[in-house]
Amino acid sequence: MVHHRRGLRRLLGDDDLAARIEDDHETAGLNSRRMAMIRYALKLTLTPAAMTVGDVNELRDVGFSDLDILHIVEVTAYYAYVNRIADGLGVPLEDWIED
Repeated sequence: MVHHRRGLRRLLGDDDLAARIEDDHETAGLNSRRMAMIRYALKLTLTPAAMTVGDVNELRDVGFSDLDILHIVEVTAYYAYVNRIADGLGVPLEDWIED
């Protein structure tokens, strides 16, 4: 997770916000679009069989286009895929990555 934390901080350009998201994304002060995206990605990750068109419509309701939604799904699915491959093969975390 350390390398993901570094990436989040780099992309946000705000260490305080990244730390708040890591502590509790629900109380981090994110806008409605970011919250909808995170909730969608979490649900897709944790309970993929429970996804419905209503979940997609919630993203549309906060302004995501269908292409945006496709990208959210692709990134979420790719992350899950790559991590399961690495976990399944017992790939250790890189020791050179700093927090």
